Amino acid sequence: MLSQATTAARRALPSFVKTCGKWPTTAEGKVGHSYARAQLLSTSSHLTSTSAHLRRRRKKPAFLDPVTFQPSAEEAVNNILYNTPSTTASPITRHVLNCLVSDEPGVLSHVSGILAGRGFNIESLVVAKTEVADLSRMTIVLNGQKVVIDQAKKQLEDMVPVWAVLDYTHGRIVEREMLLAKVSTVPHEHMNEFSQHEVEVPAGDALEQPPSMSPLLGTAIQRQAVTELARLFGARVVDVSIDGVILELSAKPHRVDAFLKLLKPFGLIEVARSGAMAMPRSPVDGIFEEDDVAEAEDESGQVDATMLPPG
Repeated sequence: MLSQATTAARRALPSFVKTCGKWPTTAEGKVGHSYARAQLLSTSSHLTSTSAHLRRRRKKPAFLDPVTFQPSAEEAVNNILYNTPSTTASPITRHVLNCLVSDEPGVLSHVSGILAGRGFNIESLVVAKTEVADLSRMTIVLNGQKVVIDQAKKQLEDMVPVWAVLDYTHGRIVEREMLLAKVSTVPHEHMNEFSQHEVEVPAGDALEQPPSMSPLLGTAIQRQAVTELARLFGARVVDVSIDGVILELSAKPHRVDAFLKLLKPFGLIEVARSGAMAMPRSPVDGIFEEDDVAEAEDESGQVDATMLPPG
């Protein structure tokens, strides 16, 4: 830019300056010299202000442009459809499958491998012999979409050891699950005393805290409370020891879950569940029993919260 200013100033000088190659000393030459100098200063100031303005504009980021992008209706709809997550065609529901298979080695691994290959998380799987020789019944409970379950059923039916695959999901069935639970009968405040009897602890290391009641009385009260709770649920006591009892319950899966939640405050030592077993109901004189009547009979031993023991 400085060279441009110099060129413009030289063009403004009189012709005799270019001819002589030096500044004249006459009055006319001095006037021309003053005029050329003024032209040079004005041109330089103009170019300097222009370059500063360009530098200021270059410092402005591009994303601060006040003019915003206005998408069209088609572009906006495509953007919304692209960012919206895809919805499942059918909801994930609980399915109960009953498979009649041959009683031979390797059938269980094949069936579970097919279900695991499709990404199913098997909730329960029960296999046992039937009254027919060389025939076993397999009850599978899993969660999934109906379309995927139907594909898995067809794939299971194509297996040679599988005779039939029945879907009891929407049918009228009798579903039961067996539970064995070992429950502690020792109150929490006396747990340290029982552990000290089993493991010899020096007298100086033991904490001397006088209990509110004797350990024997506390154990008897808790054993009675656990037995009463088992009676309300229709369970029975199959084993009794000095520090716990084993309870047996056969009921629906959701009833087993409720029973375990109420036993948890007493202290669950060990729990074993057999898994769900299902069998379709039989009609009486060609008419199925109403669902509400069947539920009332099944829930005849429903627990009343007011009858539960304290604790």
